Amino acid sequence: MKVLFVVCGEGLGHASRCLHLGHFMQQQGHDIHFASYGRSYNFLHNQNCSNLHRTPREVCLEGEMGFFSLKKTLWCSKWIIADMIRSCLRIRHLIREHQFDCVVCDTMYGGVLAARLQKTPCVFITNQNHFNGLGNATNPVWQILNFLIGKYLRLTDRVIVPDYPAPDTISEYNLVIPNGEEERYAFTEPFYEFNPAHYTSAQESIFTSFGGEPYKLPMYKNLKMIADRRKDLFFNVFYTGADLPASSDNFISHGYVPDLYEYLARAKIAIVHGGLTTLHEAILFKKPVLIIMDPNHPEQQNNAKKIMEMGAGTSIDGRYATLDLLEKKISETMQCCPRPFPVIQSGNGMKNAAGIIISIANRRQP
Repeated sequence: MKVLFVVCGEGLGHASRCLHLGHFMQQQGHDIHFASYGRSYNFLHNQNCSNLHRTPREVCLEGEMGFFSLKKTLWCSKWIIADMIRSCLRIRHLIREHQFDCVVCDTMYGGVLAARLQKTPCVFITNQNHFNGLGNATNPVWQILNFLIGKYLRLTDRVIVPDYPAPDTISEYNLVIPNGEEERYAFTEPFYEFNPAHYTSAQESIFTSFGGEPYKLPMYKNLKMIADRRKDLFFNVFYTGADLPASSDNFISHGYVPDLYEYLARAKIAIVHGGLTTLHEAILFKKPVLIIMDPNHPEQQNNAKKIMEMGAGTSIDGRYATLDLLEKKISETMQCCPRPFPVIQSGNGMKNAAGIIISIANRRQP
């Protein structure tokens, strides 16, 4: 089969999980292509992906003072209709040129429309189809997005959720499956091709990664100040952008590294922003997490709620993350003991997802 993965470029979680799944399918003899933009494109390029294509950006995430900003994101994304049309046309061109048997879109919507125009089977990967805050809080923007996403996902042949089935679904509070559509959604388990047991486990450092968004830099600088006054804490910090604070004896700044898991396996805790991929990785290595949530970011808030229910970590609203409170939360997180996660077999999620994609691709009409 010839399959195109169209990957959202905001953050690295989308690219990371699609890379794992794509490599797994390549090993099964399938011809896999990737298409993306921004940081995800750069990440896939650094991973030496063959058959890599560049697409236009669909949405632009922005922030200020170290946090996600809904207002700035909406302003930056004001041309989203035109951008999605460009994305659709580019992906339609790729489908025509390479005659793909299936298009797999990870939170990229232009690819769905392109696949439909070309009568090509389409699978959508997501861990969020519904926007709401804690206690089901909502606003007019989220209500409009929920309506549009619900309509759009009906254009796909199948929706894959790369998460565990209930009761271990970390993205539980970010999903609403409409009545009558339960069979269209598949909880496949996460896409991982590694075995945590193959890494040397230790309790040496504080693993810190907020992705590559430039607006996260102020939070890295706050942690650097904690490191300067707490020499008993050792930070391994990862950021793929520019201007990361300089390394010191107990604060090591890393850019791109070939294998993040080597560092995660040796961590006491992980400080993260609450994305699903990173949370799965931390829990698979049995590392408690401290989630520093962006204000008005429903996915992070809902993931954090589930993590705390599971006893796997703590969270803090980034607006109130003073140096003293961050120190306190770091100590509190170190006392957490995540329960064993239901990992049945390495590669289970990829095997399940690949099976769905191939079955959908077989529906393609000659």
